[in-house]
Amino acid sequence: MADLSKKVIITCAVTGGIHTPTMSDALPITPDEIARQSIEAAEAGAAILHLHARDPKDGRPTPDPTVFMQFLPRIKQATDAVINVTTGGGLNMTVEQRLAAPLLAKPEMCSLNMGSMNFGIYPLADRYASWKHEWEEPYLRGTDDFIFRNTFRDIERILKMLGQEHGTRFEHECYDVGHLYNLAHFVDRGLVKPPFFVQMIFGILGGIGPDMENLTFMKQKADKLFGSDYRWSVLAAGRFQMPFATQAAMLGGSVRVGLEDSLHIGRGRLASSNAEQVRKIRTILTELGHEIATPAEARQLLGLKGGDMVGF
Repeated sequence: MADLSKKVIITCAVTGGIHTPTMSDALPITPDEIARQSIEAAEAGAAILHLHARDPKDGRPTPDPTVFMQFLPRIKQATDAVINVTTGGGLNMTVEQRLAAPLLAKPEMCSLNMGSMNFGIYPLADRYASWKHEWEEPYLRGTDDFIFRNTFRDIERILKMLGQEHGTRFEHECYDVGHLYNLAHFVDRGLVKPPFFVQMIFGILGGIGPDMENLTFMKQKADKLFGSDYRWSVLAAGRFQMPFATQAAMLGGSVRVGLEDSLHIGRGRLASSNAEQVRKIRTILTELGHEIATPAEARQLLGLKGGDMVGF
């Protein structure tokens, strides 16, 4: 029997709040597109689906619970994948707005950024001369003066409201080494209990850079802080997505892909869907001898409450 702890969990981040409709026709916008691409990604091998919502009229990120509820039940009915609802939302959303959908949905998992940070995606705007929608360019350019907020008080509130009250567990998003120490603070206080899931993130301007030695450094610090109490995964932005995911698995970690993190499938080639990225990383990992976790195995590894305990 294979050692369950050695299996690689594939997370797919389906649409996110960074990329805009101008950047790729494959980016899912409407509830139907989000549901369809999520289901396809699960069929391709993703055990966890990390989900944001978009305004179906113009593709801007939205915290509206009614939009989430147009695709969450459909995905649940069509697949056994773990549904992970963002608490990050999109730029300029308040904490209250970001929590509206998760508190209604009561999902098995939510993402949780482990600190406030500069979050700069404004360089993306220089790549495009025209835009599908008026909101896109100012949305991107405004991030030269944007701080994503998650204070210690915010994090504690989310851990208590979603974690303690609804049994939701978290994808603890760590954009820099300080975020690992923030997580350790909440572990020491007993607000985060093992087994917890650490998502190490590389290549966002304002966070740790996409240098391969940084992956090793972050893993070493996490081992020092958490010992055997955690499982870990890696995502890297843009062209670093596949190399970092591959290296993470080689070091014993899990992986995240998806159009939230990169719009491409290869050098200069846009991905046609989220499922295409999932299939690519699954092929790479299985060729290297890794076994891919099923949704049921991911639930067991991460101590999740089960898909029958959610609010949708």
